[in-house]
Formats: sequence, structure tokens, C-alpha cells
Amino acid sequence: LSQAPIFGELVRDEHELVVVVVRACVSLSKTRVGALFAIERDQSLNPWVDRGTILDAEVSSEILTTIFYPGTSLHDGAVVIQKGRIAAAGCLLPLSENEQLGSWAGTRHRAAVGLTEESDAVTVVVSEETGLISLCVRGEVFRDLDREELAHKLRSYYTKTDEAAQQQKPDEEKPSSGGEAA
Repeated sequence: LSQAPIFGELVRDEHELVVVVVRACVSLSKTRVGALFAIERDQSLNPWVDRGTILDAEVSSEILTTIFYPGTSLHDGAVVIQKGRIAAAGCLLPLSENEQLGSWAGTRHRAAVGLTEESDAVTVVVSEETGLISLCVRGEVFRDLDREELAHKLRSYYTKTDEAAQQQKPDEEKPSSGGEAA
């Protein structure tokens, strides 16, 4: 069934999850639909899942883009992905109070950073105003990522340990402490 086109792509491993999330982000970016994805790593995101609407659904780009369609009841919160599944949508995340984020960071970006300050999650944000895609990890922000950059960073931070992600090639940009990168 997972091969049948009527069901779309189903996530079977971490690499497929990256592909599906990137596809959804690019689609949402093109139409300037705001979105916030929180992807669980080692630390449980259950406290934030409990603040949303439980879905326990397969991850597909169609479901992700539908959740964030303006006017739906879940579009304002975050989607939390646990163990390769959409655990919940419409989740309220903690807002960062980091003053170095600047005026460009609205509520969605502050929530993305806030969660990564309180957990080891990776968050991805699509700006409703600009369509720009950002990835947040450990309180740091990588802004204005294209499809390839987003896929590379998601693979680095989600499918590997932090130690492996920190051993990036010397010519690759690393996040600056307490502020934004990229």
C-alpha cells in the first residue's frame, strides 16, 4: 500500500522524513503559508504534544501542508513529529526571550527558538510574511535556507548526533552563539 500513488509518500526512515518535511516547507514557502515543525530527537516533546491536538498520523507533505492551510483550526500552532509520525498539531511552544533575535523574529520564530533552548529538538519555520525557511537547533537560527541547504542541515542535525553535526567541513558556516546564522 505504501507504494500506491493514492496514498502518497509514507515515511519509513529518518532520511524519508527529511525529504517529506523539505518538500512540505518548499511548497508552503512558495505560497507564503506560515508553518512551524518541531522534530523530536532524544528528549521527549510530550509536554508540548499534550498542549496540542493529538493526531498520531503518517507524515506526508500533503498532510503537513493541509494542517497549515490558512483558516484551518490547527494552522497557528506547531506540528510535533515524534518517531517518524505526526504526534500532534496546533501545539503551543515556549517563546524565546533572546533579545539578540531582533525585530525580524515574530512569534513563530520565537517559538521555534524557544523549544530548541528547552530541548534538543530541531525546528523548521516557514515565514508567512516572506516565505523564507529557517532551521533552529540549540537556540541558534539558520535563516533563508533553500531546498538543498534545508535538507543538508536537517540530515546533519536530525539523523546524526550533535557531535557529528558539529564536525562540519571547515568551509561550512556554523551558527554563531546567541544569534542568527545564514
